[in-house]
Amino acid sequence: MRLSTVILPVHRWSEGREVWWRAEQLGFHTAYTYDHLSWRSFRDLPWFGAVPTLTAAAGATSRMRLGTLVTSPNFRHPVTLAKELITLDDVSGGRVTLGIGAGGTGFDATALGNEAWSPRERADRFGEFIGLLDELLTNDVVTREGDFYSAHEVRNIPGCVQRPRLPFAVAATGPRGLRLAARYGQAWVTYGDPRGPRDVPVEDCPGVVRAQMEKLEAACAEAGRDPRELDRILLQGSTSERPLDSVDAFVDYAGRYAELGITEIVLHWPIADSIFEADMAIFEKIATDGLAQL
Repeated sequence: MRLSTVILPVHRWSEGREVWWRAEQLGFHTAYTYDHLSWRSFRDLPWFGAVPTLTAAAGATSRMRLGTLVTSPNFRHPVTLAKELITLDDVSGGRVTLGIGAGGTGFDATALGNEAWSPRERADRFGEFIGLLDELLTNDVVTREGDFYSAHEVRNIPGCVQRPRLPFAVAATGPRGLRLAARYGQAWVTYGDPRGPRDVPVEDCPGVVRAQMEKLEAACAEAGRDPRELDRILLQGSTSERPLDSVDAFVDYAGRYAELGITEIVLHWPIADSIFEADMAIFEKIATDGLAQL
């Protein structure tokens, strides 16, 4: 199992540089960031762009992988996103993972002046979005006419450092999204039950993830793909579980999910006076000693 972190883009770079550098020193496998225009309780607080933040982080680190968790079609277009990702992959020396999902109905969904899409339209758009993005990142020249997204003689030379393209970590819990994960993903991402922490007792949380993984395996079988080819990433912080209370609590948490087949756990970097507040000393101890105790 690998241990990673997600650092929200809330820091001015004069402070943020130290955070990303410290994440690498603590030994995290990957440091991700949210790709939103704003987010929930942070909406009226500082919030910076994901791709520029990751580009700066690439200069502040040398070994740790970097990524989004997750990018969505809500305010992105595959053509411009592909160019940014190829550039980021080059700047980082091939250390980028694209976490990608269908998006939701939050602030991002209406920021461009449109009505929020229905669940069906989000799924339709996501399928077309990820397919075109895959094509753009693996070919020098692409022309495609879609219902939602098109590309006309788009050049992406020299392409990604990682071949055939940088890896996709596809966030999905529904059947259509899981089929996309089976088709395009090098990893699958879950944060547990989409209903949220108030609706799912702690003891039920692993069972929710187990059921999702069974559906993922069925989607892989349908696609003719070995499900063991996909890494399985669990994003902490959206359930009532409390793995950051102590090293022992983390070891218990991580052990349960390792037994289910989760291959990577992502912990939220602590942010004071927020839902992600945690004791930094305990967090660092988990980073350095947690997995070794499993």
